[in-house]
Amino acid sequence: MTVFESIFLFIPPEVFMTPAIVANKKRAIPITVAASLGSIVGGFIAYLIGLWLFDSVGVWLIEHVASMEKFELTKTMFNKYGIMIIILTAVTPVPYKLLAICAGFLNYPIAIFLGVSAIFRTGRFALIGFLLWCFQEKANEIVRKYSWQLTVGAVIFALLGLLIITII
Repeated sequence: MTVFESIFLFIPPEVFMTPAIVANKKRAIPITVAASLGSIVGGFIAYLIGLWLFDSVGVWLIEHVASMEKFELTKTMFNKYGIMIIILTAVTPVPYKLLAICAGFLNYPIAIFLGVSAIFRTGRFALIGFLLWCFQEKANEIVRKYSWQLTVGAVIFALLGLLIITII
């Protein structure tokens, strides 16, 4: 699922990790490894999409939304601060797929992109997996106690998301 999250979805991978680890904390390591690998594979695919679409969609976007001079400035800034941008995106809920597509668009060195992504995305998922493993019993207690409220909240949140997507 993390592969698709890294390419298409705007849902953080922790949403998929959390229920599985809370249900069975013995699965924390395999789930964390799967999330990390899936995220990196998805990032690689999104990078390739950005790289391959530059000549068609990219040039058109630049010509109609900005200018080639602004694009070159952006590329220079990304080359200068790319590692920090990758780290920031890897450890926060900022959509990773957008960074991966942009990195491909800008032809950022793929080895650096994937290496930094792998370190920091894996670190993020390992921290989440560890915390879920540590607090699995408490999380199960909360889920049992507030299952109805959590379900209603999730449905309302999903409907609001669909409404926002429909309006935009």
